[in-house]
Amino acid sequence: MLSQFMVLFGFFALVLVSIFWLNKAVRMFDRLIGDGQPAWVFLEFTALTLPGVIGVVLPIAAFAGAVYVTNRLTTESELTVMQATGYSPWRLIRPVFVYGVIIAVMMSVLTHLLIPVSLSQLRLRQAEVTQNITAKLLTEGEFLHPAQGITFYIRDITPEGELRDVFLSDRRDPSTTVTYTSSKAFLVREGDGTKLVMLDGLSQILRRDGNRLFTTHFDDFSYDISSLISRDEVQLNHIAFTPTPELLLRPEATAERTGTTLGQVAFEGHNRFTQALLCIVAALVGFATLLLGTHSRFGVWWQIVTAFVLLVGIKLIEGFVAAPVLANAALWPLLYIPPVAGALLTVALLHIAVNPGLFRRRRPQTDAGGAA
Repeated sequence: MLSQFMVLFGFFALVLVSIFWLNKAVRMFDRLIGDGQPAWVFLEFTALTLPGVIGVVLPIAAFAGAVYVTNRLTTESELTVMQATGYSPWRLIRPVFVYGVIIAVMMSVLTHLLIPVSLSQLRLRQAEVTQNITAKLLTEGEFLHPAQGITFYIRDITPEGELRDVFLSDRRDPSTTVTYTSSKAFLVREGDGTKLVMLDGLSQILRRDGNRLFTTHFDDFSYDISSLISRDEVQLNHIAFTPTPELLLRPEATAERTGTTLGQVAFEGHNRFTQALLCIVAALVGFATLLLGTHSRFGVWWQIVTAFVLLVGIKLIEGFVAAPVLANAALWPLLYIPPVAGALLTVALLHIAVNPGLFRRRRPQTDAGGAA
């Protein structure tokens, strides 16, 4: 059974990761390629988002794999045969528990290691790309918008680095629009900044008060484009990037460094553990619910729907307990209520499966000689 669970889990995880990841990749592709970034930057960014996507998908895939395999075993009467040979529901659920623990270990590696590292690296690379003026501006034949109110166009770039037929429009001042055109230009590094040196061009200044246009021909003119790109210091002091030991052992220092509250620190640290535990709960609830009832040629759809509703209920509990913990860090044990509730729910479902007549009505007894 365990091998079947893992195979189906891998299938559902692959499908769900592909769907979620492609959704993120399409939006990221439009933004990065539109800013003139090469394809390898897009691939790097999408790869860095992959651990977070997998972390979202794992509990869903664990539940789907458990339900699918249990449904197939029930439909093919294999579970009925195993129970007839003496296997109780408590014995049958052992491989499901091992299956859930394996997925919980995967989730733990993601939440405690891969996701924080990938998020911090993604933030760092996003800042580097944002500050890369060359990548933003050196794109032929496209109207670019490197900043709000700025439009930039280059018709051609020679192998020597000369920019041909340059157009630059600055509309950041609502009362004045400045437009520069030149037959050729160069990007020149000067200290920590970058300047656009335009040769043989025309400057047009449109003042909206009175709709007056001033034009000036110039032989050479330099325009500081460093101000178009934000060069703020990269902030990696985010709670999501913080290692778990630091969250749990030094909450006050972490809260001060990241500018968050103690409740947020406690929630982030313990939530990484509860997410792994919920993977086990998702597998157990899915399997235990499908053990209810008897074999039917119509399948076990009502059990599947019931399992889904129960899992949604556990997630709702997770949402309810988050607010008190965020407000008061001392209430962090509340975060473990959802997995505990899931474990108790599994025990109750298994007890019902062991005693299928527990909720059935008892038929009234009549005397042997009594009339009907």
